[in-house]
Amino acid sequence: MQVDTVSFEYPGLRALDRVSLHVRAGRITALVGPNGAGKSTLLRILAVLQPPLSGQVTMDGMDVFAQPRQAHRHIGFLPDFFGLYDSLTVQQCLTYFALAHHVERSAVAAAVLQAAQLLKLEDRLDQPAAKLSRGLRQRLAIAQAIVHRPRLLLLDEPASGLDPEARHTLAETFLQLRNDGVTLLVSSHILSELEAYCDDMIILRQGRIVGHQHGDEAAEKVTLRMQLLPCSEAEQQMYRGKISAINGVQNLRQDKDLALLFQFDDAPQARQQLLRELVLRDIPLISFDDHRFSLQDAYMATGDST
Repeated sequence: MQVDTVSFEYPGLRALDRVSLHVRAGRITALVGPNGAGKSTLLRILAVLQPPLSGQVTMDGMDVFAQPRQAHRHIGFLPDFFGLYDSLTVQQCLTYFALAHHVERSAVAAAVLQAAQLLKLEDRLDQPAAKLSRGLRQRLAIAQAIVHRPRLLLLDEPASGLDPEARHTLAETFLQLRNDGVTLLVSSHILSELEAYCDDMIILRQGRIVGHQHGDEAAEKVTLRMQLLPCSEAEQQMYRGKISAINGVQNLRQDKDLALLFQFDDAPQARQQLLRELVLRDIPLISFDDHRFSLQDAYMATGDST
């Protein structure tokens, strides 16, 4: 899916400001940012439920707002606050959503069973939705979103309220969907949770894209952690300036222990050159090691989180 200069306004507030991004097919992309960043608004627009003030959203070259019914056949959406038809059984809920998304009647039963099995609900098909636990209700909501086998699945805080075991099961489900060819865009505040299954990350702050991290690009780099001799803040600032000036150093920042973190090329020759440059610039280095790259690293590199 391609998003080009999309803007959206609520009365007195610009929620999205010329947002452009590309959700890569066959991958799981995390959409992260502080509260009020515009994540839920963006997801509703991508789900073709809320037209933007300006800009364009296309899927395989199709303008989704010009052909919303066609777009809905290929998109699944789970909002942050979802509702279920409590008087219906799990099977009836899934059947209703399959028919609503124009699944052929002859294929509905198989689609319902497949979605139920994927979310481990096949033994609950005859149970009313009202009788399900919080975790099972969440699973049913996701099953409803995928029963028509969408190519793109949009999820807004899908693990909210789930226990650790249910979160683990959910991560496995997302990986299975990706392996089956579904593209996922997942919004969450819990970066450690996204780490388990996301390939890419889009960072949204104050309605603007401030970072877009591709996992395969990050794999070519390593995050290094460097501890300097204790010194004054003025000296620390001077040394940070010297290190930032070294070719290849990216996203230099300081952690809570006052160590310096930065991304760098993982090739041995590049590291050798880096150490030579640190010595030549008289950096008072006392330790130097790898720091596992994480979504938290990439997120913090774009600014303070809230």
